[in-house]
Amino acid sequence: MPQPGGSWRPQGHPATRPHEYVRGGTCKVLTLFHPATGKVHLQPVSSCTNPILHGWLKERLGVILATLPAPAAPPDAAAPRAAWEAWQDGLAERFTLPAELPPLRMLLVWDNLAGHKTAEMVVWLCRHGIMPLYTPLGGSWLNMAESIQRLLKRRALDGQHPRSPAPTARSGRTAPNR
Repeated sequence: MPQPGGSWRPQGHPATRPHEYVRGGTCKVLTLFHPATGKVHLQPVSSCTNPILHGWLKERLGVILATLPAPAAPPDAAAPRAAWEAWQDGLAERFTLPAELPPLRMLLVWDNLAGHKTAEMVVWLCRHGIMPLYTPLGGSWLNMAESIQRLLKRRALDGQHPRSPAPTARSGRTAPNR
């Protein structure tokens, strides 16, 4: 009989694992999602300090930027600076923009966490033509990467361990690896 909540189990009767189950620690997933193409970049990590996240993000964004066509010079040379100055108007703490700003090449939408706003990371983004857009406080659901993470978590907790992206014939879901 269906029960309200995240599973079909009655309240007070949580799901159990077989005695052979070995947890093996926890894992965090660094996720970068490109909504126009549906491409997802994932990296499992055991911890997610700013040096780990920022290093991975810089590497992934560098790869993505390398695949984009070369940026065209804007007709108005002052346009990139004007865009960045308008962006800074919404910041609680402004920082010094680099003297030279390339044309805007990418928007990066991510959580409104203090670590995402460090001057070193934001200046790196500026220098590469990537403008960060922060989700509002309490609005992490606006970050599409969070939706991908929820799907992966739910499927992992349901015991699905896909070995390939090919869906199974009967359900349209990815074949589990048990």
